[in-house]
Amino acid sequence: MNRKTKIIEGYWLLFMDLVSISAAYMIAILIRYHGFRWVDEPELHFIGYIGFLLSGTVYSFLFDWNREFLKRGILVEFIAVVKFNVFMLLSLMAGLFLFQRSLYFSRLVMGYFGVLDVLIVWLVRLAMKKILRVYFTAQSNLVKMMIITKEPALYKTVADVKAAVDINYEIVALACVNADREGEVIDGITVNAGRDNVLELARQMPLDEVFIDLPEEDKEYVRHIIYELESMGIACHYNIDIIERPQKEVRVDDFAGYTVVTYSLNHVDYRRMAIKRLIDIVGGLAGCILTAVLTPFVALAIKADSPGPVFFAQTRIGKNGRRFKIYKFRSMYVDAEERKKELEMQNEMQGLMFKMDNDPRITRVGRFIRKTSIDEFPQFFNIVKGDMSLVGTRPPTEDEFEQYNSHYRRRISMTPGLTGLWQISGRSEIVDFDEVVKLDLAYIDNWTLGLDLKILLRTIGVVLTGKGSK
Repeated sequence: MNRKTKIIEGYWLLFMDLVSISAAYMIAILIRYHGFRWVDEPELHFIGYIGFLLSGTVYSFLFDWNREFLKRGILVEFIAVVKFNVFMLLSLMAGLFLFQRSLYFSRLVMGYFGVLDVLIVWLVRLAMKKILRVYFTAQSNLVKMMIITKEPALYKTVADVKAAVDINYEIVALACVNADREGEVIDGITVNAGRDNVLELARQMPLDEVFIDLPEEDKEYVRHIIYELESMGIACHYNIDIIERPQKEVRVDDFAGYTVVTYSLNHVDYRRMAIKRLIDIVGGLAGCILTAVLTPFVALAIKADSPGPVFFAQTRIGKNGRRFKIYKFRSMYVDAEERKKELEMQNEMQGLMFKMDNDPRITRVGRFIRKTSIDEFPQFFNIVKGDMSLVGTRPPTEDEFEQYNSHYRRRISMTPGLTGLWQISGRSEIVDFDEVVKLDLAYIDNWTLGLDLKILLRTIGVVLTGKGSK
């Protein structure tokens, strides 16, 4: 979808969401109080209304829930609307509780609003789908596109473009520059130009954009085609992919005075990464306070159980190979690193990690603080420093990192975390390092702020139940 239609869709959906929230809230007030003049604590209920509007706007920004809006089905849309409302309700309840005003806000208003807003937002969005589809597919709004390609890429290019373009695109012409295919129909599109008459066709027909897929074609010919099309006022999309791989990010940018194409498997939205870092700082500071409260008691237990320091520091590998010191409460005897070599033959993990049930290097107190994950609490200091995140991938040791291949190395392309998919997936039951890598890469490839929130909530449950820890 081009920029114009994205802006239209995004702003209209946000506007209609806010209108729906307003309507649902007013109806909820009328049902509960039978009139606005009878509302208890009117200022508080007005603040609640503003809170719903703000949290709804924040949700749209954080979770980008309008992505693929026109492609979503009725049930998927309903589930998305329910999640939207759950976020708003939880946000308001948290705010009321924080400011100790929850007792004065009508529970019935909140309940009525939750039910009404789900129905109203859902129905309005279903109507918006139909309206936007009609609008975008109107002849005056369709983006008319030509594909210029060659054999043997002809069939693949047409299929790929047809599958990927949005509903506001219409493929009106197809040119094959290295074979006489005029008159043939390729996947429903007629080949109506060749190498010599493609520009003449472009001049004579309604045309907004051209997609050019000419791998290994003469640069002078491509340059001539693009120059002529640009001079006609037609936008050109020239395929410069030299790597065919899913989930990559490709962007054109300026670097050191040159125009460059940057390839990356990781798509980074810097706005959301900034929010992730802010959450890390807030959560890390709260964790540091809790760690400071626990430390005297944990320190006393560790000292009474075995000689040695209270804290254990080890060099780990952070984002893209950066070294940092990770901190934990000591759960092993002080000679644990030296004894590790003696126990290598008893390693129960396939691959580069070391894991062993009933590890003799672990102290009695160490078993308890590992089972309860208390040993991890000093890592909140790493989070505040920026070495780690609340949620991320597992940071490897130096020994592991030195044995990594290219596939394994990608798991450190994101800041390591205190918790992650591996930790909530029964880490003690996983006995294959490749499975750990698979989970870490799944996190990297599918990262969203919503996924972080889900992992954090599941981590709390895992810690409280002790599931997956040994």
